[in-house]
Amino acid sequence: MSSAPPTRRELIFAAILFLLCALLSHNNAPSISDSLPKFVTDTIASPPASQVHNPHKVETRLSWGASPPETNILSHVPGWTIFDKLYILKGIVYVVSDDPSNVPDIRFMYSKALNIAEGKEAEDSRLPDASDIQVISPKQAAKLFGTGAHVIDGVSLLVNDPPQFITHYYHWSAELWFGFWRTYTSLDHGISADGNTTLPPARRILFNHLDNSRWRDYASMNEWVLRSSFPSAIMEFSRDWDDRTEMGRPFVFERVVVADRSAAMLGYNYARYQRTAGPPNALPGNMNWWQPIRNNVVEFAGLSGDVGGGTTSTPVITYISRQEWGRRMLRPQDHARLVDALERLRDEHGYEVNIVTAEKMSRVEQIRLAARTTIMMGVHGNGLTSLLWMKPTPRSTVIEFFYPLGFAHDYEYTTRALGMVHYGFWDAESFTSPNLPLPRYVEGFQGNDIPIDADAVVAVVMQRLSLSEEVDD
Repeated sequence: MSSAPPTRRELIFAAILFLLCALLSHNNAPSISDSLPKFVTDTIASPPASQVHNPHKVETRLSWGASPPETNILSHVPGWTIFDKLYILKGIVYVVSDDPSNVPDIRFMYSKALNIAEGKEAEDSRLPDASDIQVISPKQAAKLFGTGAHVIDGVSLLVNDPPQFITHYYHWSAELWFGFWRTYTSLDHGISADGNTTLPPARRILFNHLDNSRWRDYASMNEWVLRSSFPSAIMEFSRDWDDRTEMGRPFVFERVVVADRSAAMLGYNYARYQRTAGPPNALPGNMNWWQPIRNNVVEFAGLSGDVGGGTTSTPVITYISRQEWGRRMLRPQDHARLVDALERLRDEHGYEVNIVTAEKMSRVEQIRLAARTTIMMGVHGNGLTSLLWMKPTPRSTVIEFFYPLGFAHDYEYTTRALGMVHYGFWDAESFTSPNLPLPRYVEGFQGNDIPIDADAVVAVVMQRLSLSEEVDD
Protein backbone atom coordinates (compact mmCIF):
# COMPACT_ATOMS: atom_id res chain seq x y z
CA MET A 1 0.00 0.00 0.00
CA SER A 2 1.66 3.28 -1.08
CA SER A 3 1.94 6.22 1.34
CA ALA A 4 0.30 9.58 0.67
CA PRO A 5 2.55 12.29 -0.75
CA PRO A 6 3.84 14.87 1.82
CA THR A 7 1.66 17.81 2.38
CA ARG A 8 2.80 21.39 1.73
CA ARG A 9 3.09 22.00 5.46
CA GLU A 10 5.36 18.97 5.86
CA LEU A 11 7.61 20.16 3.01
CA ILE A 12 8.02 23.59 4.63
CA PHE A 13 8.82 22.00 8.00
CA ALA A 14 11.43 19.71 6.39
CA ALA A 15 13.10 22.66 4.67
CA ILE A 16 13.33 24.62 7.91
CA LEU A 17 14.80 21.59 9.70
CA PHE A 18 17.42 21.19 6.94
CA LEU A 19 18.49 24.83 7.21
CA LEU A 20 18.84 24.60 10.99
CA CYS A 21 21.03 21.53 10.70
CA ALA A 22 23.24 23.18 8.09
CA LEU A 23 23.67 26.29 10.23
CA LEU A 24 24.65 24.27 13.31
CA SER A 25 27.13 22.28 11.25
CA HIS A 26 28.76 25.48 9.93
CA ASN A 27 29.18 27.02 13.40
CA ASN A 28 30.92 23.87 14.70
CA ALA A 29 33.25 23.54 11.71
CA PRO A 30 36.87 24.65 12.13
CA SER A 31 37.57 28.09 10.65
CA ILE A 32 40.69 29.19 8.78
CA SER A 33 41.79 31.13 11.80
CA ASP A 34 41.58 28.03 14.02
CA SER A 35 44.51 26.55 12.12
CA LEU A 36 46.73 29.66 12.45
CA PRO A 37 49.20 30.53 15.24
CA LYS A 38 47.77 32.51 18.16
CA PHE A 39 49.64 35.78 17.37
CA VAL A 40 48.10 35.77 13.88
CA THR A 41 44.55 35.07 15.04
CA ASP A 42 44.78 37.90 17.56
CA THR A 43 45.56 40.25 14.70
CA ILE A 44 42.67 38.97 12.65
CA ALA A 45 40.21 39.15 15.54
CA SER A 46 41.27 42.62 16.78
CA PRO A 47 43.14 44.65 14.19
CA PRO A 48 44.91 47.78 15.46
CA ALA A 49 42.99 51.01 14.94
CA SER A 50 45.67 52.20 12.52
CA GLN A 51 44.93 49.22 10.27
CA VAL A 52 41.18 49.75 10.09
CA HIS A 53 40.28 50.86 6.58
CA ASN A 54 38.17 54.01 6.54
CA PRO A 55 37.65 55.03 2.94
CA HIS A 56 37.88 58.76 2.38
CA LYS A 57 38.73 61.18 -0.37
CA VAL A 58 42.28 62.51 -0.37
CA GLU A 59 41.92 66.29 -0.35
CA THR A 60 44.56 67.77 -2.62
CA ARG A 61 42.69 70.85 -3.80
CA LEU A 62 41.30 73.92 -2.11
CA SER A 63 38.10 74.88 -3.92
CA TRP A 64 36.00 78.00 -3.47
CA GLY A 65 32.89 79.69 -4.74
CA ALA A 66 33.09 83.33 -5.76
CA SER A 67 36.63 84.00 -4.50
CA PRO A 68 39.52 82.24 -2.74
CA PRO A 69 40.26 82.54 1.00
CA GLU A 70 42.41 85.53 1.85
CA THR A 71 46.02 85.15 2.93
CA ASN A 72 46.47 85.46 6.68
CA ILE A 73 49.77 86.88 7.95
CA LEU A 74 50.30 85.38 11.40
CA SER A 75 53.69 86.86 12.22
CA HIS A 76 56.13 89.20 10.50
CA VAL A 77 59.43 91.01 10.85
CA PRO A 78 61.75 91.95 7.98
CA GLY A 79 62.87 88.78 6.23
CA TRP A 80 60.68 86.41 8.23
CA THR A 81 56.94 85.98 7.67
CA ILE A 82 54.41 83.28 8.56
CA PHE A 83 51.54 82.98 6.08
CA ASP A 84 48.39 80.89 6.03
CA LYS A 85 47.06 80.49 2.47
CA LEU A 86 49.96 81.89 0.49
CA TYR A 87 49.47 81.26 -3.22
CA ILE A 88 51.99 80.60 -6.01
CA LEU A 89 51.40 80.49 -9.75
CA LYS A 90 54.03 80.27 -12.49
CA GLY A 91 56.78 81.03 -10.00
CA ILE A 92 55.15 84.19 -8.62
CA VAL A 93 54.09 84.46 -4.97
CA TYR A 94 50.64 85.96 -4.36
CA VAL A 95 49.32 87.48 -1.16
CA VAL A 96 45.52 87.65 -1.43
CA SER A 97 44.03 90.46 0.62
CA ASP A 98 41.01 92.74 0.46
CA ASP A 99 42.96 95.29 2.51
CA PRO A 100 46.47 95.75 1.07
CA SER A 101 47.19 98.47 3.65
CA ASN A 102 47.45 95.70 6.27
CA VAL A 103 50.03 93.77 4.24
CA PRO A 104 53.70 94.57 4.97
CA ASP A 105 55.73 96.18 2.21
CA ILE A 106 56.82 93.38 -0.13
CA ARG A 107 60.45 94.56 0.17
CA PHE A 108 60.42 93.33 3.77
CA MET A 109 59.03 89.91 2.85
CA TYR A 110 60.65 88.82 -0.40
CA SER A 111 63.46 89.61 -2.85
CA LYS A 112 65.01 88.52 -6.12
CA ALA A 113 67.32 86.27 -4.10
CA LEU A 114 70.49 87.55 -5.75
CA ASN A 115 73.91 87.20 -4.14
CA ILE A 116 74.60 89.69 -1.38
CA ALA A 117 77.02 92.42 -2.43
CA GLU A 118 77.81 95.79 -0.87
CA GLY A 119 76.51 99.12 -2.10
CA LYS A 120 73.24 100.85 -2.88
CA GLU A 121 73.15 99.59 -6.46
CA ALA A 122 73.49 95.96 -5.37
CA GLU A 123 70.87 96.45 -2.67
CA ASP A 124 68.40 97.94 -5.14
CA SER A 125 69.01 95.10 -7.61
CA ARG A 126 67.72 92.62 -5.03
CA LEU A 127 64.39 94.39 -4.46
CA PRO A 128 61.35 92.43 -5.68
CA ASP A 129 58.92 93.40 -8.42
CA ALA A 130 55.70 91.96 -9.89
CA SER A 131 57.60 89.05 -11.40
CA ASP A 132 58.48 87.88 -7.88
CA ILE A 133 55.59 88.72 -5.56
CA GLN A 134 52.21 90.50 -5.83
CA VAL A 135 49.49 91.58 -3.44
CA ILE A 136 46.11 91.06 -5.13
CA SER A 137 42.44 91.26 -4.16
CA PRO A 138 40.21 88.16 -3.84
CA LYS A 139 38.41 89.28 -7.00
CA GLN A 140 41.70 89.43 -8.92
CA ALA A 141 42.69 86.08 -7.43
CA ALA A 142 39.48 84.44 -8.62
CA LYS A 143 40.09 85.70 -12.12
CA LEU A 144 43.73 84.53 -12.03
CA PHE A 145 43.37 81.19 -10.23
CA GLY A 146 39.91 80.06 -11.29
CA THR A 147 37.89 77.97 -8.85
CA GLY A 148 40.64 76.32 -6.83
CA ALA A 149 44.31 75.73 -6.04
CA HIS A 150 46.33 72.62 -5.25
CA VAL A 151 47.25 72.34 -1.59
CA ILE A 152 50.83 72.18 -0.25
CA ASP A 153 49.81 70.87 3.15
CA GLY A 154 51.32 71.09 6.61
CA VAL A 155 54.00 73.56 7.71
CA SER A 156 56.62 74.52 5.13
CA LEU A 157 59.80 76.61 5.27
CA LEU A 158 60.41 78.49 2.03
CA VAL A 159 63.99 79.77 1.79
CA ASN A 160 64.13 82.48 -0.87
CA ASP A 161 67.93 82.81 -0.75
CA PRO A 162 70.83 82.23 -3.13
CA PRO A 163 73.36 79.47 -2.32
CA GLN A 164 75.88 82.06 -1.12
CA PHE A 165 75.60 81.43 2.64
CA ILE A 166 73.82 78.07 2.75
CA THR A 167 76.86 75.79 2.73
CA HIS A 168 78.24 76.98 6.06
CA TYR A 169 77.54 75.48 9.48
CA TYR A 170 77.14 78.84 11.24
CA HIS A 171 74.96 80.47 8.59
CA TRP A 172 72.79 77.35 8.30
CA SER A 173 72.29 76.68 12.00
CA ALA A 174 72.69 80.07 13.70
CA GLU A 175 71.01 82.19 11.00
CA LEU A 176 68.63 80.16 8.83
CA TRP A 177 67.57 77.57 11.41
CA PHE A 178 67.79 80.06 14.27
CA GLY A 179 65.67 82.67 12.50
CA PHE A 180 63.14 80.17 11.21
CA TRP A 181 62.54 78.59 14.60
CA ARG A 182 62.47 81.92 16.45
CA THR A 183 59.84 83.16 13.97
CA TYR A 184 57.78 79.98 14.12
CA THR A 185 57.81 79.84 17.93
CA SER A 186 56.17 83.27 18.04
CA LEU A 187 53.00 81.16 17.68
CA ASP A 188 53.70 79.27 20.92
CA HIS A 189 54.55 81.34 24.00
CA GLY A 190 54.33 78.36 26.36
CA ILE A 191 57.34 76.26 25.38
CA SER A 192 58.57 74.49 28.49
CA ALA A 193 62.12 74.27 29.82
CA ASP A 194 62.31 70.66 28.66
CA GLY A 195 61.41 71.66 25.12
CA ASN A 196 57.75 70.70 24.87
CA THR A 197 55.82 72.69 22.27
CA THR A 198 52.39 72.59 20.67
CA LEU A 199 53.83 73.41 17.25
CA PRO A 200 53.79 70.66 14.62
CA PRO A 201 57.19 70.00 13.00
CA ALA A 202 58.05 71.36 9.59
CA ARG A 203 56.92 68.99 6.85
CA ARG A 204 59.13 70.35 4.06
CA ILE A 205 61.99 72.76 3.42
CA LEU A 206 61.95 74.46 0.01
CA PHE A 207 64.96 76.16 -1.57
CA ASN A 208 63.67 77.76 -4.75
CA HIS A 209 67.11 79.05 -5.85
CA LEU A 210 69.30 76.13 -4.80
CA ASP A 211 70.05 72.81 -6.46
CA ASN A 212 70.16 69.68 -4.32
CA SER A 213 73.96 69.39 -4.35
CA ARG A 214 74.68 72.75 -2.73
CA TRP A 215 73.33 72.77 0.82
CA ARG A 216 75.78 70.56 2.74
CA ASP A 217 78.73 72.15 4.57
CA TYR A 218 82.30 70.86 4.59
CA ALA A 219 81.89 69.65 8.19
CA SER A 220 78.69 67.71 7.35
CA MET A 221 76.84 69.43 10.19
CA ASN A 222 73.99 70.94 8.14
CA GLU A 223 72.43 67.58 7.38
CA TRP A 224 72.84 66.50 11.01
CA VAL A 225 70.95 69.55 12.24
CA LEU A 226 68.20 69.10 9.64
CA ARG A 227 67.68 65.35 10.13
CA SER A 228 67.70 65.55 13.91
CA SER A 229 65.45 68.62 14.12
CA PHE A 230 62.76 67.27 11.79
CA PRO A 231 63.44 63.60 10.94
CA SER A 232 60.53 63.28 8.51
CA ALA A 233 60.91 66.62 6.71
CA ILE A 234 61.37 66.42 2.96
CA MET A 235 63.49 68.84 0.95
CA GLU A 236 62.67 70.53 -2.32
CA PHE A 237 65.01 72.51 -4.54
CA SER A 238 65.00 74.80 -7.56
CA ARG A 239 64.04 72.04 -9.98
CA ASP A 240 60.98 71.21 -7.86
CA TRP A 241 60.02 74.87 -7.83
CA ASP A 242 60.44 74.95 -11.60
CA ASP A 243 58.16 71.90 -11.90
CA ARG A 244 55.29 73.78 -10.30
CA THR A 245 56.11 76.88 -12.34
CA GLU A 246 56.01 74.99 -15.63
CA MET A 247 52.74 73.26 -14.78
CA GLY A 248 50.95 76.60 -14.88
CA ARG A 249 48.57 75.63 -12.08
CA PRO A 250 47.91 77.57 -8.85
CA PHE A 251 49.20 76.10 -5.58
CA VAL A 252 48.47 77.25 -2.05
CA PHE A 253 50.57 76.74 1.07
CA GLU A 254 48.51 75.66 4.05
CA ARG A 255 51.08 77.35 6.30
CA VAL A 256 54.53 78.58 5.34
CA VAL A 257 57.38 80.46 6.99
CA VAL A 258 59.15 82.52 4.32
CA ALA A 259 62.81 83.32 4.98
CA ASP A 260 64.56 85.95 2.87
CA ARG A 261 68.09 87.13 3.66
CA SER A 262 67.91 90.30 1.55
CA ALA A 263 64.63 91.34 3.16
CA ALA A 264 66.01 90.66 6.65
CA MET A 265 68.96 92.94 5.92
CA LEU A 266 66.52 95.87 5.68
CA GLY A 267 65.48 95.39 9.31
CA TYR A 268 66.56 97.49 12.29
CA ASN A 269 67.86 94.52 14.26
CA TYR A 270 69.99 93.48 11.31
CA ALA A 271 71.54 96.93 11.25
CA ARG A 272 72.34 96.54 14.95
CA TYR A 273 73.83 93.02 14.87
CA GLN A 274 74.53 92.14 11.22
CA ARG A 275 72.68 88.87 11.80
CA THR A 276 69.71 87.92 9.60
CA ALA A 277 68.36 86.02 12.61
CA GLY A 278 68.27 89.32 14.52
CA PRO A 279 64.85 90.67 13.41
CA PRO A 280 62.81 87.69 14.75
CA ASN A 281 64.07 88.41 18.27
CA ALA A 282 61.53 91.27 18.36
CA LEU A 283 58.65 88.78 18.05
CA PRO A 284 56.69 87.41 21.03
CA GLY A 285 58.13 84.27 22.58
CA ASN A 286 59.64 82.89 25.75
CA MET A 287 63.09 82.04 27.08
CA ASN A 288 62.78 78.35 26.16
CA TRP A 289 62.11 78.93 22.47
CA TRP A 290 65.24 77.10 21.23
CA GLN A 291 64.97 74.08 23.52
CA PRO A 292 62.86 71.88 21.18
CA ILE A 293 65.57 72.11 18.50
CA ARG A 294 68.49 71.90 20.93
CA ASN A 295 67.05 68.85 22.66
CA ASN A 296 66.25 67.07 19.40
CA VAL A 297 69.83 67.54 18.18
CA VAL A 298 71.36 66.51 21.51
CA GLU A 299 69.14 63.45 21.84
CA PHE A 300 69.95 62.47 18.25
CA ALA A 301 73.58 62.43 19.38
CA GLY A 302 72.67 59.98 22.14
CA LEU A 303 72.38 62.19 25.24
CA SER A 304 69.44 63.31 27.35
CA GLY A 305 68.08 66.79 26.73
CA ASP A 306 68.67 67.49 30.43
CA VAL A 307 72.43 67.22 30.07
CA GLY A 308 74.33 70.38 30.97
CA GLY A 309 71.67 71.71 33.31
CA GLY A 310 71.91 72.81 36.91
CA THR A 311 74.44 74.87 38.84
CA THR A 312 75.77 72.30 41.30
CA SER A 313 77.33 69.75 38.94
CA THR A 314 81.05 69.82 38.09
CA PRO A 315 81.64 72.66 35.61
CA VAL A 316 82.80 71.67 32.13
CA ILE A 317 85.24 74.10 30.46
CA THR A 318 85.86 73.60 26.77
CA TYR A 319 88.56 75.44 24.83
CA ILE A 320 88.11 74.98 21.07
CA SER A 321 91.59 75.48 19.66
CA ARG A 322 92.28 76.70 16.12
CA GLN A 323 96.07 76.28 16.40
CA GLU A 324 96.12 73.68 13.60
CA TRP A 325 93.64 75.49 11.37
CA GLY A 326 96.09 77.85 9.68
CA ARG A 327 94.02 81.01 10.02
CA ARG A 328 92.80 83.14 12.93
CA MET A 329 95.05 81.57 15.57
CA LEU A 330 96.47 82.64 18.93
CA ARG A 331 100.11 83.46 19.38
CA PRO A 332 101.73 80.08 20.10
CA GLN A 333 103.10 81.23 23.47
CA ASP A 334 99.71 82.63 24.53
CA HIS A 335 97.97 79.42 23.52
CA ALA A 336 100.43 77.43 25.64
CA ARG A 337 99.90 79.72 28.65
CA LEU A 338 96.12 79.43 28.31
CA VAL A 339 96.30 75.63 28.22
CA ASP A 340 98.52 75.62 31.34
CA ALA A 341 96.13 77.98 33.18
CA LEU A 342 93.08 75.86 32.32
CA GLU A 343 94.84 72.68 33.43
CA ARG A 344 95.64 74.36 36.78
CA LEU A 345 91.91 75.04 37.19
CA ARG A 346 91.31 71.35 36.62
CA ASP A 347 93.96 70.27 39.12
CA GLU A 348 93.15 72.83 41.82
CA HIS A 349 89.34 72.97 41.61
CA GLY A 350 88.32 69.66 40.08
CA TYR A 351 86.73 71.23 37.01
CA GLU A 352 86.50 69.20 33.84
CA VAL A 353 88.72 70.84 31.21
CA ASN A 354 88.72 69.89 27.52
CA ILE A 355 91.26 71.24 25.03
CA VAL A 356 89.90 70.16 21.64
CA THR A 357 90.33 70.71 17.92
CA ALA A 358 86.89 70.65 16.30
CA GLU A 359 88.04 69.34 12.93
CA LYS A 360 89.50 66.25 14.63
CA MET A 361 86.18 65.40 16.31
CA SER A 362 83.20 63.60 14.85
CA ARG A 363 79.86 65.37 14.67
CA VAL A 364 78.55 63.28 17.56
CA GLU A 365 81.60 64.11 19.69
CA GLN A 366 81.24 67.84 19.02
CA ILE A 367 77.55 67.92 19.92
CA ARG A 368 77.93 65.75 23.01
CA LEU A 369 80.76 67.86 24.37
CA ALA A 370 78.96 71.14 23.65
CA ALA A 371 75.78 69.85 25.32
CA ARG A 372 77.75 69.18 28.52
CA THR A 373 79.80 72.39 28.42
CA THR A 374 79.37 75.13 31.01
CA ILE A 375 81.95 77.58 29.62
CA MET A 376 83.06 77.47 25.98
CA MET A 377 85.96 79.55 24.67
CA GLY A 378 87.99 80.04 21.53
CA VAL A 379 89.09 82.41 18.79
CA HIS A 380 86.30 83.82 16.61
CA GLY A 381 85.46 80.98 14.21
CA ASN A 382 83.11 78.23 13.08
CA GLY A 383 83.94 75.93 16.00
CA LEU A 384 82.04 78.23 18.35
CA THR A 385 78.82 77.44 16.46
CA SER A 386 78.47 74.46 18.79
CA LEU A 387 77.41 76.89 21.53
CA LEU A 388 73.93 76.25 20.07
CA TRP A 389 73.87 72.90 21.89
CA MET A 390 74.84 74.25 25.32
CA LYS A 391 72.17 74.26 28.03
CA PRO A 392 71.35 77.84 29.12
CA THR A 393 71.89 78.15 32.89
CA PRO A 394 72.86 81.06 35.17
CA ARG A 395 76.57 80.23 34.64
CA SER A 396 76.57 79.24 30.94
CA THR A 397 79.17 81.42 29.21
CA VAL A 398 80.92 81.83 25.87
CA ILE A 399 84.34 83.55 25.80
CA GLU A 400 85.56 84.71 22.40
CA PHE A 401 89.07 85.92 21.52
CA PHE A 402 89.50 88.74 18.96
CA TYR A 403 92.48 90.57 17.57
CA PRO A 404 92.58 93.87 19.54
CA LEU A 405 89.96 96.41 18.38
CA GLY A 406 88.34 93.81 16.10
CA PHE A 407 84.81 92.58 16.75
CA ALA A 408 81.93 90.74 15.06
CA HIS A 409 78.49 90.06 16.51
CA ASP A 410 78.15 86.48 15.16
CA TYR A 411 78.64 84.44 18.31
CA GLU A 412 77.96 87.28 20.73
CA TYR A 413 74.45 87.77 19.36
CA THR A 414 73.77 84.03 19.14
CA THR A 415 74.89 83.49 22.74
CA ARG A 416 72.75 86.33 24.07
CA ALA A 417 69.69 85.27 22.04
CA LEU A 418 69.86 81.91 23.84
CA GLY A 419 69.89 83.57 27.25
CA MET A 420 73.57 82.97 27.97
CA VAL A 421 76.44 85.37 28.69
CA HIS A 422 79.17 86.27 26.20
CA TYR A 423 82.56 87.87 26.90
CA GLY A 424 84.81 89.19 24.17
CA PHE A 425 88.55 89.55 24.78
CA TRP A 426 91.24 91.83 23.37
CA ASP A 427 94.28 90.33 25.02
CA ALA A 428 93.70 91.24 28.72
CA GLU A 429 90.70 93.52 28.09
CA SER A 430 87.22 92.01 28.21
CA PHE A 431 83.77 93.34 27.32
CA THR A 432 80.20 92.09 27.51
CA SER A 433 76.70 93.35 26.69
CA PRO A 434 75.50 96.07 26.84
CA ASN A 435 78.97 97.64 26.62
CA LEU A 436 80.00 96.27 23.24
CA PRO A 437 82.34 97.77 20.64
CA LEU A 438 81.22 98.46 17.09
CA PRO A 439 81.89 95.66 14.60
CA ARG A 440 85.30 96.08 12.96
CA TYR A 441 87.38 93.74 10.83
CA VAL A 442 90.73 95.31 11.61
CA GLU A 443 94.03 94.31 10.08
CA GLY A 444 95.11 91.18 11.93
CA PHE A 445 91.51 90.00 12.50
CA GLN A 446 92.07 86.98 10.23
CA GLY A 447 95.72 86.56 11.20
CA ASN A 448 97.71 84.10 13.27
CA ASP A 449 99.10 86.51 15.87
CA ILE A 450 96.07 87.03 18.12
CA PRO A 451 97.16 87.77 21.72
CA ILE A 452 95.33 86.55 24.82
CA ASP A 453 96.07 87.02 28.50
CA ALA A 454 95.48 83.67 30.19
CA ASP A 455 95.19 85.14 33.69
CA ALA A 456 92.47 87.56 32.56
CA VAL A 457 90.52 84.72 30.98
CA VAL A 458 90.78 82.58 34.11
CA ALA A 459 89.54 85.50 36.23
CA VAL A 460 86.35 85.72 34.15
CA VAL A 461 85.92 81.94 34.32
CA MET A 462 86.15 81.99 38.12
CA GLN A 463 83.76 84.95 38.34
CA ARG A 464 81.18 83.15 36.19
CA LEU A 465 81.46 79.86 38.07
CA SER A 466 81.05 81.63 41.41
CA LEU A 467 77.43 82.23 40.38
CA SER A 468 76.64 78.62 41.23
CA GLU A 469 77.49 79.33 44.87
CA GLU A 470 75.27 82.42 44.89
CA VAL A 471 72.35 80.44 43.42
CA ASP A 472 72.82 77.64 45.95
CA ASP A 473 72.84 80.12 48.87
